[in-house]
Amino acid sequence: MSRDIWDPTVYGRYADERARPFFELVSRVRAESPGYVVDLGCGTGELTAELARRWPEAIVHGVDSSPAMIAKAPEGPAFSVGDVRSWRPERPVDVIVSNAMLQWVPEHRELLPRWVEALRPGGWLAFQVPGNFDAPSHAVVRELCRTGAWKEQLGDLVRSTPVGDPQEYLALLAGLGCEVDTWETTYIHLLPGENAVLNWIMGTALRPMLDRIGPDQSRREAFLADCARALEEVYPREPYGTAFPFRRIFVVARKPA
Repeated sequence: MSRDIWDPTVYGRYADERARPFFELVSRVRAESPGYVVDLGCGTGELTAELARRWPEAIVHGVDSSPAMIAKAPEGPAFSVGDVRSWRPERPVDVIVSNAMLQWVPEHRELLPRWVEALRPGGWLAFQVPGNFDAPSHAVVRELCRTGAWKEQLGDLVRSTPVGDPQEYLALLAGLGCEVDTWETTYIHLLPGENAVLNWIMGTALRPMLDRIGPDQSRREAFLADCARALEEVYPREPYGTAFPFRRIFVVARKPA
């Protein structure tokens, strides 16, 4: 992307819900005393700091392409702005973690063998990606972008499913000789307030659309209003909140020792 479209405040609106898959992912990483841990696509770095707390003797390094996100990173781990597609470690890595980032990298299947190669023998690779691209939250936005007043400006931003299923990642990484654990979970997030699902996807799925619309406030508000109406039909608000099913795909691989 040509410029930094990530807003840490918007992305962090549902920080607890977004953190839960991270903890469930790294709980399956059984590295006992790694020396070098890298978090690729670390965002604002709060979860990178959790890696440092888990492995206090390790050098922990977070990498993200967004300067705005890195600017919010906490003290402790080392952080740098960088593109994961060109990332090359200066030394073998004991643990590589990537939390909800690879869906933004269409060629990520080509990166995984390189990341395995970067691991020390016996090292760990762990990542999770959203698996909800066929969910109503995405389907209604795709339809909106393809029709009416938005087709000309936003129609080319519609993405097909950018991630694989657990079996695909199992085959890819097992084919590299790794011991692989893959699974999927559908969380039912209960979101508070009005336009809850819209507020959730404003920090993720809608970022390319809002970036394309740019600073035209009236057009931005019109697009969000159209999204809100469409999402309200498929995710009705109840007195107790809005139920938002969210499927995620998890992969943990260990390189042969």
